[in-house]
Amino acid sequence: MKDAALEEPRAAATHARDAHPRDADDSGPRPLDALQAPEREAEARLERAREVGQRLLDGLRAVILGQDAALEHVVTALLAGGHVLLEGAPGLGKTQLVRTLAGLVGGEFHRIQFTPDLMPSDVLGTSLVVAVEGGGKDLAFRPGPIFAHLVLADEINRATPKTQSALLEAMAERQVTVEGRARPLPRPFFVLATENPIEMEGVYPLPEAQLDRFLVKLVLEMPDLDTLARIGARAEEPVAPGPLSSPEELAAVQATARRVPSAPHVQRYAARLVLATHGPSEVRFGAGPRAVQALMACARVRALLEGRAAVAVDDVRGVALPVLRHRLALGFEAEAKGRRAEDVVHAVLETTPVEEEA
Repeated sequence: MKDAALEEPRAAATHARDAHPRDADDSGPRPLDALQAPEREAEARLERAREVGQRLLDGLRAVILGQDAALEHVVTALLAGGHVLLEGAPGLGKTQLVRTLAGLVGGEFHRIQFTPDLMPSDVLGTSLVVAVEGGGKDLAFRPGPIFAHLVLADEINRATPKTQSALLEAMAERQVTVEGRARPLPRPFFVLATENPIEMEGVYPLPEAQLDRFLVKLVLEMPDLDTLARIGARAEEPVAPGPLSSPEELAAVQATARRVPSAPHVQRYAARLVLATHGPSEVRFGAGPRAVQALMACARVRALLEGRAAVAVDDVRGVALPVLRHRLALGFEAEAKGRRAEDVVHAVLETTPVEEEA
């Protein structure tokens, strides 16, 4: 009787498994469509992100002529979530570039003209005494122009170091602290700071530690003859095509870019590039660990814009110059000989070997 009692529930359990075999063991093989669904979703995200980047790039090229390489790096930095330092003589289109980009993104845009008398509170904001109901008074915070999705910090090296530090701290922490209270900045938050060449009068050089806060530094060159002729042929200022994206879409693209994978040999190549900047005797000090992070962040976006699902060594090489040029300090002898940081970066790229892929 005891054995019969045991056999009855066993038989019932066997019948249940036969009737619903997948319910009994969820660890069995899944349909091919279910296995491929996450991959298809990831590919769709990458394609949407690539399309957003291409739309922004095409919109900039429709307005800004003769600066294609700089425009690509600006879009790369934007999608990587970093900030840009733009150097060039007056009249090369620095202000027009960031105004156009703000219109394409559709976010809030503020311009800050840096001057020697600009105070930190003029950038960050301040508290004012305001009247309240009942006849009383209270303090109310009035946000400064730093509270925007895109901020143009025009001629940043004309401001005093104290005001420069206020902006750069906000860039690094993506929040400002006024009167002891931290206030978050809008997301996404992108600063494009312009500076005049150091040879010009009335400028305050940015310290090396603060330069490191910029993801990339770009140098706008004088357009060639054909480009100047095309610019001169324009009867009026070109108008940007209007919003081609949104802050929300931009934040989603930035998140997608952060997930682009990279192989160990690519990561090690980026690290070797940074270490190689410490080798030449003409370099007073080379790039630091943050440079490796910047190289990989920009390389991920470059791979995304090129339609690749993973970072390649060529992506790292393609962003090395704008990422590293402002993170090197040359010695006095090298500067006296006319050597530039760009020369060192080019030499490092030529002499740093690439590991074989494992």
